[in-house]
This record gives sequence, structure tokens and C-alpha cells, in this order.
Amino acid sequence: MNLKNSEENNELVKLLKKGDMIAFDTIYYKYCHKLYEFVLRYLKQKEDAEGVVQEVFLRIWENREKIDVYSSFESFLFTIAYNTTISLLRKRVSERKSREYLKSLQQINSSDSVISEIQFNELSRKIQSLFNQLTPRQKEIYLLSREQGFTHKEIAHKLDISENTVKNHLVTILKYFKCNIANGQFVSVLIFYLFFS
Repeated sequence: MNLKNSEENNELVKLLKKGDMIAFDTIYYKYCHKLYEFVLRYLKQKEDAEGVVQEVFLRIWENREKIDVYSSFESFLFTIAYNTTISLLRKRVSERKSREYLKSLQQINSSDSVISEIQFNELSRKIQSLFNQLTPRQKEIYLLSREQGFTHKEIAHKLDISENTVKNHLVTILKYFKCNIANGQFVSVLIFYLFFS
């Protein structure tokens, strides 16, 4: 990026930090196509790429006051795009694993004891209800593990706690869920749902 472009970005970012919508629109039209092409290389689907670009700019607007004027705005922008893309890819993997696991259960055993997709959805709703009763720290760790696919090490680093603490919290959550879900046939699915999907 040349000096002129860098200075222009600095001025736009200064205005953006003050809530200037014209500056925001200018930045959007300057970078939306570049970001779209960048994200599309990873996601391969146009609708998903468009969604990520929209989310990136939404985050930029919501966090505009925290932007560092003196660092590379372009690098900042593409880092957010990359992280958002990786999160979506992790979510895709999670959803695919869930579907594959249900399919494998149905192939192994076609009897009534095998959990159906309807039962799985019921289990999901039950877990959501139990989740709402967790402590704020437990919720935070659960979401990082389940929704964002972070490893124990990554969670420990992000929250500035030990890996042991992360593991203990997840074990506690699992025990809590198991104790509050009466039907024993759900246990193996529950473990998978919590920690592997």
C-alpha cells in the first residue's frame, strides 16, 4: 500500500471513529470487493462470502472507537475477515460432523433405541435450557469449545486461565447435563454433542 493510500486511510479511519457514515461508506466501497474475493477463495460459496463481508463491516462499525489509527487499517480489516471466515468454516465442520454422526448411528442400528433427528433436536433444546442455567464463566468456556471450536489450550490462553481449569469446567458442565437428562440412551450423543460436534 503506497503512502498516499495509507494517509487517505488514516483520515477516513479518524472520521469513522467519530461515527462519520460517509467515511464508513467510502471504506466499504473501497474494500468490499477485495474482501469478497479474499473470503470466496476459502468458502467457495457466494452467499457465504457476501455474509462474511457484511459481518466484517458490521464489526468495524460496532467497534469503530477501538480502531488504532496508527496501525495498518487494511491488515486489521483482512484479519477480521480471515477470523470470521475460519469461524464459519469451523461451524460448517461442526454441522457436518453432527449429521454424519446421526447417519452412522442409523446405519449401525435401525431399532427404535437409536436416536432420531427429532430426538436430537429435542436434546438440543434441552441442552439450551440447561445452558441458560450455567454460570457466566461456564457459558463462556462452553461457547468457545462448542460453538467456536477452540481447543482447551486456546481457551486457556484466551481467558488467561490454566488448561486444567478449562477441562474441569467442561467436565462439570457434562456432569450437570447428564444429571439433568434422564434418558440414558442420550448419554453417548450428549458427550459427542458437547465436545466433538
